[in-house]
Amino acid sequence: MIPIIPVDSMASSSGGLAASVQPSGLSTPPPLALYIHIPWCVRKCPYCDFNSHESRSDIPEDAYVDALIADLEQSVPRVWGRKIRSVFFGGGTPSLFSAAAIDRILANVRMLTPLEYDAEVTLEANPGTVDTAHFKGYREAGVNRVSLGIQSFNEQHLKALGRIHDREQAISAAKLALATFDSVNLDLMYGLPGQTLAQALEDVTTACALGPAHLSCYHLTLEPNTPFHRTPPPGLPDDDTTAGMQEAIEALLAQHGYSHYETSGFAQAGKRCRHNLNYWTFGDYLGIGAGAHSKLSYHDKITRETRHKHPKRYLELAPQGQAVDQTWTIPTDELGFEFMMNTLRLTEGFDTRLFQQRTGLPLSAVQDAINLARRRELLTVTPEAIQPTLLGQRYLNELLQLFL
Repeated sequence: MIPIIPVDSMASSSGGLAASVQPSGLSTPPPLALYIHIPWCVRKCPYCDFNSHESRSDIPEDAYVDALIADLEQSVPRVWGRKIRSVFFGGGTPSLFSAAAIDRILANVRMLTPLEYDAEVTLEANPGTVDTAHFKGYREAGVNRVSLGIQSFNEQHLKALGRIHDREQAISAAKLALATFDSVNLDLMYGLPGQTLAQALEDVTTACALGPAHLSCYHLTLEPNTPFHRTPPPGLPDDDTTAGMQEAIEALLAQHGYSHYETSGFAQAGKRCRHNLNYWTFGDYLGIGAGAHSKLSYHDKITRETRHKHPKRYLELAPQGQAVDQTWTIPTDELGFEFMMNTLRLTEGFDTRLFQQRTGLPLSAVQDAINLARRRELLTVTPEAIQPTLLGQRYLNELLQLFL
């Protein structure tokens, strides 16, 4: 959870988008990524608000792959001729699917789209659902990066989070992944029920000793419509404690050679996640699968679309060419906020030219909000770049409110 500091009253002209500004159009589309959603998991974690569903019976793997392929076929005209720079299998738990299923999906991606030859292809995996054969098969299918949902190496905290794996399985899965793939990410969480600062740092130290190229460290948040939100677990650390955890984790990872490049992302040199960087630089992405989201740019507009959320509904409609549930154009007066909501997650900020390249708007459209953020010492501004200060990183929600 990012702490919020009070926002004083602002006149309507102090932030957001100048009402008279109209987009001039995009001269070239941004880079394009592909997201593929696998909605099933062994057990729904009590903190998870993603579109995931417990597999209470046999997963209809073949039928779902058929639906994904049909979804992709119907989507190709909207991204015709644009290269796919990265592919990300997310969930749910994609590692519940066989290597043969992943291979068939990627084979169709290559046939239907111009997938870049060196595209980053990531698959999320649960340590409790993988073994040597799984990883070997995924690599042969074309997966070249794995993201493991470790969350913690502490048995007590794993149980509190409702995870299906234990410490030994987490370490074993990480070692297997590192022996199989050139690029591996480990997900960790802090601010856990009953967790101390020493325990949070022990998790990070254990992860660093394994030697992954990338680490994601997230603050546990109590998302709406989750069991943890309805009944918060006992022993949650207070805000001061978790702020101390965040600072100590960042310092420890820096000592181990990990660059803090994004709110929750830490990477060794040359190992930043290309797929996530595309999100944070307001790139385009096509999302297929139950509940998947897309952002697609055209010369005169930027649109979003969602797929039918429930797997059963998606399985019924995708083969009929009706996978998309809703499509809408992002209003001009929301583009500034949407851009900043992504790019200001980057600790290095963004090139000032990027705003017009990705929104079709001049930077002057949000100049009042930039000036206000600068006065509050939340942004550093030069003619070349706009970057959140350390204070802006700590109070990101406060900073973003200025652009609403």
